[in-house]
Amino acid sequence: MTADSGFLRVFYACLLVGVTAVWGWTFVVVRDAIDFYGVLPFLAVRFALAAVAMAPLARKAPPRTLAVGGLIGLVLAAGYLFQTTGLLFTTPTNSGLITGLFVVFAPLADRLLFGAQPSRQVLIAVALSLLGMAFLAGGGPDGANWGDVLTLLCAGALGAHIALLSRYAPSHDAGGLAFAQILVMALVFTISWPLFDPFTFPPREVWVPLLATGLLASAGAFWMQTFVQQRLPAARTAVILTMEPLFAALFGYWLSGDRLVAVQIFGASMILSALVVGEVLPVLRRGK
Repeated sequence: MTADSGFLRVFYACLLVGVTAVWGWTFVVVRDAIDFYGVLPFLAVRFALAAVAMAPLARKAPPRTLAVGGLIGLVLAAGYLFQTTGLLFTTPTNSGLITGLFVVFAPLADRLLFGAQPSRQVLIAVALSLLGMAFLAGGGPDGANWGDVLTLLCAGALGAHIALLSRYAPSHDAGGLAFAQILVMALVFTISWPLFDPFTFPPREVWVPLLATGLLASAGAFWMQTFVQQRLPAARTAVILTMEPLFAALFGYWLSGDRLVAVQIFGASMILSALVVGEVLPVLRRGK
């Protein structure tokens, strides 16, 4: 490997670390914004902005790709709805750590949807993650809360989303498939908005979070992740992506004042261990 190629790999890895840092930061940003604006209004505007930014990706996508992406987008919409609603009742730190379990639940969803047999490592990771969540949620001063439960449902929905993408993405245009998912989420949240909340223009306090999550954390981060994953080995990518919960905990501590007691720290460590066992180690052993 030449010095130039080594430098580029480090550069690409830093870009992907930046993506995971942005995702970790958004747990705090979204938590503050929905206090001002509400869950459905925030999600509707966020993904409308993302859909506009990603529209050029769908210029050559065939109708079948858009239809498949739209159906997969319904599952993704459920995940974001569970996650964002859960943030009303739990901390950004808990939300980030529990959301990261989607990498553990994806093989289980693959088993339920397509009959794929999960490995022993995956089953160990599931046991570790569920036990870790029990310590994380139940060890807080107020005990378990509905926010953690909703976030666990979010992780399950995101796991199903990954399983669906793994099955259908190889036979479709990636840009069109991604745009269709974002567009369907924007439509679902916009149609649902007046059923639960009055229509109001976003107040000044939420425009920075909306732009940050819609353009930077959704449209921009998706493009950057795709760009980097075409140029880095899967093992290195897997290791970097598991840093998202760590960034969520860091920003939760720094910006939201989240503090974990000893029992919760133990639970968080089990969750992170589950991510490594279920996602990183299998890829490292394959040597990709």
